[in-house]
Amino acid sequence: MWKGRFQKETSDLVKRYGESVSFDWRLYAQDIRGSMAQADGLLRAGILTTAECRQIKSGLREIEKEIQDGRFTWKFSLEDVHMNIESALTERIGAAGAKLHTARSRNDQVATDARLYCRDEGAVMSGLMRDLQRALVRSAAAHVEVILPGYTHLQRGQPVLFAHHLLAYVEMLDRDAGRLDDAMRRLNVSPLGSGALAGSTIVLDREYVAAQLGFDGVTRNSMDAVSDRDFMAELLFVIALCGVHLSRLAEDIILWASAEFAFITLDDAHTTGSSLMPQKKNPDVAELTRGKCGRLIGNLVSLLTTLKGLPMTYNRDLQEDKERLFDSIDTLKMALAVNAEMITAMQVNGSVCRAAASDPFLLATDLADYLVKKGLPFRHAHEVIGKLTAFSLTEKRGFPDMTLEEFRQFSDEFSDDVFAVLNLETALAARQAPGAPSPAGVAAEIKRWQKSLGKPARKR
Repeated sequence: MWKGRFQKETSDLVKRYGESVSFDWRLYAQDIRGSMAQADGLLRAGILTTAECRQIKSGLREIEKEIQDGRFTWKFSLEDVHMNIESALTERIGAAGAKLHTARSRNDQVATDARLYCRDEGAVMSGLMRDLQRALVRSAAAHVEVILPGYTHLQRGQPVLFAHHLLAYVEMLDRDAGRLDDAMRRLNVSPLGSGALAGSTIVLDREYVAAQLGFDGVTRNSMDAVSDRDFMAELLFVIALCGVHLSRLAEDIILWASAEFAFITLDDAHTTGSSLMPQKKNPDVAELTRGKCGRLIGNLVSLLTTLKGLPMTYNRDLQEDKERLFDSIDTLKMALAVNAEMITAMQVNGSVCRAAASDPFLLATDLADYLVKKGLPFRHAHEVIGKLTAFSLTEKRGFPDMTLEEFRQFSDEFSDDVFAVLNLETALAARQAPGAPSPAGVAAEIKRWQKSLGKPARKR
């Protein structure tokens, strides 16, 4: 492709070092779509005849079918997916194929392909995020009566509904999906027609070509267009943050599935055993999810590190973006799918959750609120209940087992109605503020999410 300028062949070692077709072949569908739109632009500009444009499109469709069927031979000597397809096309149809690269550089070509790929895969990831949300909502709806302790610092804090805990992750995933949608809107502009860095004296109708590819518009600066990977960095950030959320869910699953908690039982299909200890049932899906999150963060940092010192415009360093992108997308898609399957199949041990939630200290804050309603300042009420807790620990008796006289040792505001506070159902029902875990509020949230998420789109 550059033989006119050079006197020597590229060394085999350099070819091996510089080739990217071993991984960027995955852009073939986007590359072919972009080339078809390029052909339409060249036809509109009078560079191609109608017959030549038809020849190019027919040849590209044949190549695409061969790739899909595994019959296409990739040549590492041609470096990348773009040159492999263009070379194969020219071999088949001759001069018309050689015209295709008019007014186009590999720089704007790869930038276009990458945007198309991110857009295509973004739609898939968005669907998988919604599928995991649905799995969490279904589990919440199926166990809406289950009460368990809520934790801070991994110490029991206050009682919550199991469904409320799951819906926290539905909220996280909803923000992830929203960020993904935002990223998709920003990336959906076409760099095609920017050339190597300064456009071309052969002017194509960029807006027309962009519309052929489903872009909302075109980039406004040719230098930025070919060097920009902000859209990719943003997508990798969205993926990494979603991975962090999945890792947090995984940590809860790992704890809940342990013998010490035993709040849930994972299905055999989503666990593994030990090669030595026959009794073991390990939460490998959750552990792998927690581990793979590091890869997603690493890929983001790797791309940002590549970009931080690049001068304008295109530099070969940018070839390093593809493997990071492909790995992050593949990893998140698998993580979302397998976690949805695991959540759907897991069993919730309601009686064990209830026993843990029956810890009387979970209602210590409710007792403080009780005193506030009697007129005590909260800081005073907090101190009273702290002393009452210390007394309870010394006596080795929970709040429900104490007498009214013992309560009144700490405040004259206690009366017979204090014992009504020490009831889980009453305590949860009283949490009626928006976003709080009252049964009525959680049930309403489940209905809201069921309506919002609806049914999954039929897979093609």
